[in-house]
Amino acid sequence: MNSYNSLSDDFGISMYLASKVDMPTGRETVLHFFEAIQKHYPKMTDFEKRDGNEYMLEEDRDAGSYRWASLDPKRLSSGFVNPPTLEDADQQNERLLDMAPYHLGISSLDTDSLDVVYYFDLMYAGNHDEVVAEALATGGPLESLSKLQAGRVLNYQPAMMVVLDESCQLQCRLSVETRTTAYQMRTGNFPEAPISVYFTVRQFWGKQPFKTFADSYRNQRRLLDELVTDHIVPHVVQPLARAISAKQ
Repeated sequence: MNSYNSLSDDFGISMYLASKVDMPTGRETVLHFFEAIQKHYPKMTDFEKRDGNEYMLEEDRDAGSYRWASLDPKRLSSGFVNPPTLEDADQQNERLLDMAPYHLGISSLDTDSLDVVYYFDLMYAGNHDEVVAEALATGGPLESLSKLQAGRVLNYQPAMMVVLDESCQLQCRLSVETRTTAYQMRTGNFPEAPISVYFTVRQFWGKQPFKTFADSYRNQRRLLDELVTDHIVPHVVQPLARAISAKQ
């Protein structure tokens, strides 16, 4: 059972393999790659080409829990929204990383970085920036600014990066994304939309200690789980959930 699913309205795990050169775009190569993915995951039936030469294959989103994979000119991406277990997402992401060198010709030479991401979506119909400031700025040096008389917080999206090794090749990043606009504040009309918390562990390629993408993925997922459990859940996700609940 995936314990993270209970912390937010939606939870997902994604991986992003970034290339320094353009990915293959030939029709035969692209279709052969996605057909190979579909053989492993037959429910991934929704295929489309989007703007910017991005190709997407995914399961039915209405099911609530679904897999997806995409390929654009500089990146291979894969993810699982609301996975039943973390291992289900790992199996998918590692499989695509193993397939990439053979189907797409991706090698260590042209790889820029590998990202592994956890994200939490918390639905809220109100001023996103205000509730994020209440949850994360209260008691801090910016609290007084957020409580100016007649003032209303319009943009509060904290972000932070931390280097995890001496060579700066391994990094993590926290970002909080809100979706409130000035128009919504003027009209007082706040549609329900997600406040998103993203936490990424990035391994830059070239001097990494891992021979394969999958080996690096497993190390990054281990670090990601430790950091999210010890820091992001108790100090970001749960305070946000409590602040949203208090306003509903």
